[in-house]
Amino acid sequence: MARARQMAGAALALAVLLAGCAAPVTPTESTAPTTTTVPGSPTAATATPPETTPSNWQTFTTSDGLSFDYPPGWTARDPGGDLAGAFVDVTNAAGKPMAQLRTNIVTGAECTVQYPYQVYDSQPLQALVEAGSADRGVPRYVFESRGDGTGPGPSTTAAYGITMMPEETGPLACPMFHLFLWPPSGALFGGTYNPANNLTPGPSSLPYLEKAKRYAGTEEYQSIRKMITSLRPAKATG
Repeated sequence: MARARQMAGAALALAVLLAGCAAPVTPTESTAPTTTTVPGSPTAATATPPETTPSNWQTFTTSDGLSFDYPPGWTARDPGGDLAGAFVDVTNAAGKPMAQLRTNIVTGAECTVQYPYQVYDSQPLQALVEAGSADRGVPRYVFESRGDGTGPGPSTTAAYGITMMPEETGPLACPMFHLFLWPPSGALFGGTYNPANNLTPGPSSLPYLEKAKRYAGTEEYQSIRKMITSLRPAKATG
């Protein structure tokens, strides 16, 4: 059962990658500026500092030492039991999936194919820097896309989550790799943008990437962003 859960977590991680990931590599150092200006990404947004969590938000703490805050009316569930690592699904009041948190999964990627890309939002997450591993770079929250088709699909995907990959600097980007280091291996917290789940303003006929761009300005997205960027090591007790 635990083995199946680990495989499911790895499959979810691969779902936010496009084709081209293989052997593990070590993420390189990134200064992760709060203003994202990336060639090929005219829609990149300026990230704002973390906001104070509203008093009516709830807090979820995993069995392996991570906490995050989530809005009232939303639900965070982890079946627990003898399963290895956290396996948390977060849904909104309508039961739509907003994000997933997985721990104890394998990290690693190799860039074999590059794609057109856009970055809609980016913010460094100092709270997730492991002690003694500053040379590996600062994890950062990002909402980005790969591809230039209508999507969502194998050739065009937008997703939000936490990454340790350096910010792109050229006209093309490696596949998305929304994973970060967390003992004993790695973790992910994020989701793939889906107009069927993520409420987006504008006509349904809009191209997928235009919908993703608009979604970045919605209240629902801001709640997702605030939730994911609130992720932190849980406070020790006792």
